[in-house]
Amino acid sequence: MPQTLDSTLDPIWDTVDRLHTWLDRESELPPQQELLLRMLKLTEEVGEVSAAIIGATGQNPRKGRTHSWQDVEAELCDVIITAMVALRTLTPDTREVFAGHAGRVAQRSLTG
Repeated sequence: MPQTLDSTLDPIWDTVDRLHTWLDRESELPPQQELLLRMLKLTEEVGEVSAAIIGATGQNPRKGRTHSWQDVEAELCDVIITAMVALRTLTPDTREVFAGHAGRVAQRSLTG
């Protein structure tokens, strides 16, 4: 029986749950503020993707090539993990919310 999107992501979601628990335990901020800051953290991570792309392509002549495409990959992974933790902070039903949304995106994008 083929695995579903949700079941193949179970180990990743387990890691997201552990990261969420760890961040909550370490935070001294009110929950609503923590939620907003975790959302804003995405902007920081996306900026790091941009910096890595600029570094990988040598677009800053003063600095030259400062990053590799593997650095870009790592930064993209950080964006994904940060988004998953932010979603988990927003709702405990993260797996279902994500699977449902991915299904809707696939339905509208891959059919017809």
